[in-house]
Amino acid sequence: MYKVDTPISDEDFEHYFHLRWERLRQPWNFPLGSEKDEYETVGEHRMVRDSQGNVVAVGRVHLNTAEEAQIRHIAVAKSAEGKGLGKLVLSALENEARRQGATRLVTNSRELSIPFFSACGFEVEQEAPNELGQLRRQQMVKQLTDMNTIMLHPKWCQLLQETWHDTIPISEQMGIKLHQYSGSTLEVRASLNKNINLHGTMFAGSIFSLATLTGWGMIFLKLKEKDLTGEIVLGDGDIHYHKPITQEPRAICNIETLDGKFSLLERKKKSCIKLQVDILDGDTPVAEFKGVYWVLPSRDDPTP
Repeated sequence: MYKVDTPISDEDFEHYFHLRWERLRQPWNFPLGSEKDEYETVGEHRMVRDSQGNVVAVGRVHLNTAEEAQIRHIAVAKSAEGKGLGKLVLSALENEARRQGATRLVTNSRELSIPFFSACGFEVEQEAPNELGQLRRQQMVKQLTDMNTIMLHPKWCQLLQETWHDTIPISEQMGIKLHQYSGSTLEVRASLNKNINLHGTMFAGSIFSLATLTGWGMIFLKLKEKDLTGEIVLGDGDIHYHKPITQEPRAICNIETLDGKFSLLERKKKSCIKLQVDILDGDTPVAEFKGVYWVLPSRDDPTP
């Protein structure tokens, strides 16, 4: 399981900057300290921790103007490559830029990073100044709109959203919307105003529904990616609440938490999938949901 955090303590920043230096400066023989610049105190920093608390991905965003935010220094530990953590960090930084009112996102990308940023909706605009006088870069731009958050397989994501609303009408009444999908991480959000109780917080039942639909949605998308079909049902769900939700309900499911064999469906057998969904209020973790789902072979396919 991976968790996005904001570094706060001196120890947090020590690990944060060391990973940045290790991945972005050391390979070119730049000394410790070269990983920092004049925007550290005005920027917003995010990092990802693994289940052991190790910092495995980092990144920063700062405002150039009231309308333009700049992404810099995204780095992922070598041991954690290929898990979608770069996109997880970028998503957190993009959300912060949107929160601050930015309508345009820019980054000065090295050649090797252009495919990554292109996949996240950025386009090359012009050549940027060389980094530290040596490393060639291209300026890439993303116009921030409500519709261009990171979304892999947008047609399947749209189908999932329609499936929720068509088959579970309460999901539309709750304002549940798929926010983004990177292939490894699914984030779903709900409207607090549509789920608020007399204490000004989100109903516990609404939180549970948000969590179960998010887990269901992750399995739905994985079935599509594997070209499999099946009926997804919740077998068991357990949720632990730590704090109330008072601002922004978010549910995040990471592929690393999935445990089960989709391949059983190929033999027309039911498959048991276990997973975890983390519930956040903005960036603050408030609950964890652990679900057991069964995927039953399509009714058109007789089960032996």
